[in-house]
Amino acid sequence: MTQTTPFEILLVTAPGLEAPLAEEARELGFDVQGAITGGVTVNGDWNDVWRANLELRGAGRVLARIGSFMAFHLAQLDKRARKFPWNEIFDPRYPIKVEVTSKKSKIYHAGAATQRIETALKETLGATISPDADITLKVRIDDNLCTFSVDTSGESLHKRGHKEAVGKAPMRENLAALFLRQCGYSGTETVIDPMCGSGTFVIEAAEIALGLQPGRNRGFAFEKFANFDTEAFARLKRAEIGQTELRFYGSDRDQGAVRMSAANAERAGVAEFTRFKHAAVSDLERPEGAPGLVIVNPPYGARIGDRKLLFSVYGALGKTLLERFKGWRVGMITSDAGLAKSSGLPFLPVEETVSHGGLRISLFRTEPL
Repeated sequence: MTQTTPFEILLVTAPGLEAPLAEEARELGFDVQGAITGGVTVNGDWNDVWRANLELRGAGRVLARIGSFMAFHLAQLDKRARKFPWNEIFDPRYPIKVEVTSKKSKIYHAGAATQRIETALKETLGATISPDADITLKVRIDDNLCTFSVDTSGESLHKRGHKEAVGKAPMRENLAALFLRQCGYSGTETVIDPMCGSGTFVIEAAEIALGLQPGRNRGFAFEKFANFDTEAFARLKRAEIGQTELRFYGSDRDQGAVRMSAANAERAGVAEFTRFKHAAVSDLERPEGAPGLVIVNPPYGARIGDRKLLFSVYGALGKTLLERFKGWRVGMITSDAGLAKSSGLPFLPVEETVSHGGLRISLFRTEPL
């Protein structure tokens, strides 16, 4: 596959968040083709693959479709896999992991198919196969069509490269970015998170306001590919940090969470624009300036026995916001509609549920209070 021939790129996200990710991709100039469950497809070249990893806040990973062929039995798969131009993508110095799924196909044994493809890679490219490899070749055999995609990201893209400290039930950065987007946030207003945990919403909001690239502090699997162009990638990176008059606020009743958030903001390079303090939700103060957005991911009480205690927490939060935050919008992420309702906040109808860590969570939004 040459640099210039467009091919399909899959931007992976949590099921339920395809629409805001497609919107973000369009805004950044990607050629969006459509959505599937858990992803958005775009057409592009390798430059677009690198840029997607570097710039998209809402993607969890970026898969490049590198080719496909029909295969009706293992011998055919073996023969065609040996003719595939692996050397255009993979550098034999770096190990590869192969993952195969098969459905509605004559080749129904994924294990046998994996073995054939691994052997082809070893014997035609000289590659090492390893279950711990940073590079993953994903093979889907569907209705006898064998499709090769390569995971270009490596570690999930929610790992921005600056968060050492994580709370008990962390909100992933890419989900936080899409929830902020769904609340209408574009970097031009103050954001407050009164249960900030490890500071994810506050740090993401500050980065968006400053125009920072989410992938600026980390490495990617594609940097080990045979077709990687170091200089071209360096040109995509922006060194300068934008400016904003805005400040972004986080508070938490857990002193450890406040320290953790401040340390994470420091590593992200946004400490100057963020403020974290130790406070209960009932002590939340409205900052100076124009109204903005309060966004919060309270505990859900998914474990038995916790839920009863949480009604008072949601109630106190709702009361504080209604009394002190006139003109502000609220976004609340929870898996429990009953708890959301107990806040007394005037939520709009919920649009979509989102799969996150085995739970179905929803964003509850208000108009300006």
